[in-house]
Amino acid sequence: MRLRRLVRGRIDWPDLETVVSRIAERYDRETVRARFLEADNWLSTPMVIDDDLFVKVISRQNTIVHALFTTGRNLGAVSTGTEGFFESFQTPYEMARHELEATERMRELGLNAPEPIEAFEVEGFGVVVLEYLPDFRAFDELDVETETELAVDLFGSLKTLHDAGMAHGDLRAENVLILDDELFFIDATNIKTESQQSIQSYDLACGLAALEPLIGAREAVDAALAVYAVEELLEAMDFLSFVKIRPDHDFEAAALRSEIEKRATDSRRA
Repeated sequence: MRLRRLVRGRIDWPDLETVVSRIAERYDRETVRARFLEADNWLSTPMVIDDDLFVKVISRQNTIVHALFTTGRNLGAVSTGTEGFFESFQTPYEMARHELEATERMRELGLNAPEPIEAFEVEGFGVVVLEYLPDFRAFDELDVETETELAVDLFGSLKTLHDAGMAHGDLRAENVLILDDELFFIDATNIKTESQQSIQSYDLACGLAALEPLIGAREAVDAALAVYAVEELLEAMDFLSFVKIRPDHDFEAAALRSEIEKRATDSRRA
């Protein structure tokens, strides 16, 4: 239990009180109500302030864990024959600022994302403040019919990022929120811009991996092909083994490969 608490970077209550007090000062509120979310989060302590602000508090330990995750992901990328393309952060504030900037860039492209408000530092902790989205559901909490209907929208949003020379870097079902039947992207990560093509293929592989357990390999590939070319899916297929070793993805890689190869064969015959 102590090791788990250390790795997760659990923040002591007096430090959280300091952060909450600073937020009250910055937003000119005499009192605030902080509600901590039941989230299995290794990279921050998330909370909701007064039901209108979503706040992540990032500790030094969170940045160390992020660096360890980044090293593991880059080793996985190397195993596919490409250079590692994930970047880590030096400080909690840098990590908070990146999330704010990534959210700003997504909104500038017309994608749905929580409104970014600010990032700041409090006694060594990074704090990022975003709009709180009430009554949202994660993509994997929907019924199969709705998931299938929204699958093309998911890949469409991803393609918008890619066409702008950006990438998500951490696409999972829980990082796609649904509010009023619209998709919202959250938790984009930091990548090296010189590895753009590889990270885009990786993003696409993650999208397929996220959808396969929910709607099946055939439907996931159909949704991707509504937006991407079959050649792009073939490039993404090379990253499926890499994605498969991640503990936060559980999918049938062989089924996806079979569907992609089948579509590629059909395309060549056409």
